[in-house]
Amino acid sequence: MAILLFRIDERLIHGQVVVGWGNELRPDTIVVVDDDLAESDWEQDLYRLGLVEGMHAVFETVADAMDHLDERMADSSRTVLLTRDITTMLRLAGAGQLRGRDVNIGGLHYASGRDAVLPYVYLDADQRDALSALLDHGAYVSARDLPGGRRVSAERLLRGGDE
Repeated sequence: MAILLFRIDERLIHGQVVVGWGNELRPDTIVVVDDDLAESDWEQDLYRLGLVEGMHAVFETVADAMDHLDERMADSSRTVLLTRDITTMLRLAGAGQLRGRDVNIGGLHYASGRDAVLPYVYLDADQRDALSALLDHGAYVSARDLPGGRRVSAERLLRGGDE
């Protein structure tokens, strides 16, 4: 599989992705799936500033990403796919393309109405529903901020995280 990591992280391209996961997985490409960001060249340029030499970024709408997902999974290039939120990843899973795939939650941070589940994962009721739906679509979801970190299952996240 050429998509090495499906990751949900509000910060998208940042140090944990580029350095932490990048050193471990050595991706050629980071695909950012975000409808608004796919239409904003200047914001894309800002995110590209965080890339290391030899790595490039592609910004796509959910519809475009769904059209290219099978092709990317069969491609020989090494890819990390990022979404800003669970709902966007759920939209990608809607066609059954994430069944049996690992999905990593790397950072959903504090916001009003969200409860702390892990130091780097805060969820509200809608996000919990989306997470449950993602599991129902057959994705294997867990939280882990960095490759060497402890993996926390989605089931544990839905129960409240660290126990």
